Amino acid sequence: MLSLLKRNLTLLIVGGLLLYPFGAFLTTGRRGRDPNFVDRAVIGLSAPLQRGLIGLIDGVKAVVYGYIDLREVRQANEELRAENLQLRATVQALGETRAENERLRGLLGYAEAAPGPEIPARVIGVNPVAKLLSVRINRGESDGVFRGMSVVTPDGIIGQVVRSTGGWADVALVTDLQSRVGVRVQRSRARGTAAGAGKGPLRLENMLRTEDVQEGDLIITSGTDGVYPPGLVVGKVTRLEKTEHGMFLGGDVAPAVDTTRLEEVLVMGNPFGALVQGPAGGSGGER
Repeated sequence: MLSLLKRNLTLLIVGGLLLYPFGAFLTTGRRGRDPNFVDRAVIGLSAPLQRGLIGLIDGVKAVVYGYIDLREVRQANEELRAENLQLRATVQALGETRAENERLRGLLGYAEAAPGPEIPARVIGVNPVAKLLSVRINRGESDGVFRGMSVVTPDGIIGQVVRSTGGWADVALVTDLQSRVGVRVQRSRARGTAAGAGKGPLRLENMLRTEDVQEGDLIITSGTDGVYPPGLVVGKVTRLEKTEHGMFLGGDVAPAVDTTRLEEVLVMGNPFGALVQGPAGGSGGER
């Protein structure tokens, strides 16, 4: 018993100090009296302990409420972050839709102003083989697209159809090494050929050295190659090579259309009669 009392002596003293005021209240009832020496001593000893307990309780409450508030703030931040991501995705989708609508309006306006029938198409593939720079479109023979037809955008020429099936067609780009386009200088009407050089600018060929051509001149189709009607934009002269001897000059022509960023195109109807035929026939523009 003594060992038990020794081990719990501090606890018993604290309990007695806390229980004394309660016992005094029960013995005195509602009668008021001035605190005696013992009362003052108990209050003096228990006050720091009470303040410590109250502070500890307030501290625990603050930590608990702070944790709860922090969890609510974190949850609110996560919800706001998710909403922000969703709104950004929506804005991006709307921007892409607006850009597509603008491109389609441009194609529609060009098709309405063009002299012949045009077939709108979307680029659905790119040929990975370097020997033939081409793209695949989602229109084919069933849509009236045949081999040899020219493909353009409102900004300029793209290439010509080299293969067509029921539901798709392959278009060889003007930048392909085998591509040749009859062109003329819009300003001076000088005539020549724009040849594909792979990636990069077209090569200006077969233009007489005495012709009037300058850097910055606009190059358009001449209509002499049996593929493209006259007057379509090809590009601009960016560099000239004039030698003292020889019949022809050379140079570079920057294409008007970046063929690496194609999305929508127009397949132009046959402007040359029998040069472009249907599924059973050949193509005057076949390479």
